[in-house]
Amino acid sequence: MKYNDSYWQDVERVLPHIKNLSALKNKSVLITGGTGLICSGVVDILHYLNKKENAGIEILLAGRSEERTAKRFYNMQAGKDYRFVKYDATVSTELDEKTDYIIHGASNANPAAYVAQPVETMEANFIGLNNLLKLAVKNNTKRVLYLSSSEVYGQKDNMDPYFEDDYGFLDILNQRASYPSSKRAAETLCVAYSLEHGLDTVIVRPGHIYGPAVIPSDNRATAQFTRNAVNGEDIVMKSAGSQLRSYCYSLDCASAILAVLLNGEKENAYNISNPDSIITISAIAKALANAAGKNLTFENPADAEAKGYNLMSNSSLDSKKLESLGWAAEFSPEEGAKRCIDFYSE
Repeated sequence: MKYNDSYWQDVERVLPHIKNLSALKNKSVLITGGTGLICSGVVDILHYLNKKENAGIEILLAGRSEERTAKRFYNMQAGKDYRFVKYDATVSTELDEKTDYIIHGASNANPAAYVAQPVETMEANFIGLNNLLKLAVKNNTKRVLYLSSSEVYGQKDNMDPYFEDDYGFLDILNQRASYPSSKRAAETLCVAYSLEHGLDTVIVRPGHIYGPAVIPSDNRATAQFTRNAVNGEDIVMKSAGSQLRSYCYSLDCASAILAVLLNGEKENAYNISNPDSIITISAIAKALANAAGKNLTFENPADAEAKGYNLMSNSSLDSKKLESLGWAAEFSPEEGAKRCIDFYSE
């Protein structure tokens, strides 16, 4: 990750789309999955608020590796800009951290891992969340936000965008079902804690997120496309790319998470989608190829690759509920792709 002036300018651009940011002043936020593509953007926004606006936000980064956290956020000083909390989402352990807000983003986000490690995938999505919900009840946390996924919707027969209460078919015995099934169960667990323990919980369902903070182990399609382009290679697609997706630039997604954290209605779920970026996989690949001045090519996938594919031909999301909170996306797919490639070039 390279922090430069253009990146911080992008952070500035998304801030106006987060209403009631002042509510975070002098509060504490515990984040799991902070080194990942999505939640790292949330951390960067909070850090920016502390540095530029003296927000006094205590940032708690919970994860398995203190070294990896320090490496990812090399621009921040451990013990001063953030505090590391030892946490493993796959292990049932008791935490004892007092915090105002919890954002749970730790999860396998690697399609190959859903197939190779279905048990760990389910444990992180359910056991890890349960640990945090227990912590929140014990310490009177103001709100817990859970990062779910557009995959909870399953498949439907038309190409209309999904609303938040619009569920389709999910084959729970499919070898890839560990991810969407456990995400569905985790959402129910959030609401169960709200009903039984009075805990304030809220859920976000991101679509397909792309951006400059791609980690080496991420083998999702847009991550691979970005990696190809940055390495000066043509972008290789392993399918026709006709599947319809809701794409969102990573900083837009981060701003949406904070918008829901501060303004969303409890016991509700919110789609995270840029309404101007509901396009096919081949279209986002073409945008990244054009931004890098490279070609887009096609070849057949290996059997192992095909097993990890998202089975939904349509995972487009309606974003009106999120937009009702005052949020709007800042980056079009063309600009997002260009920013992503230019960022690495710089």
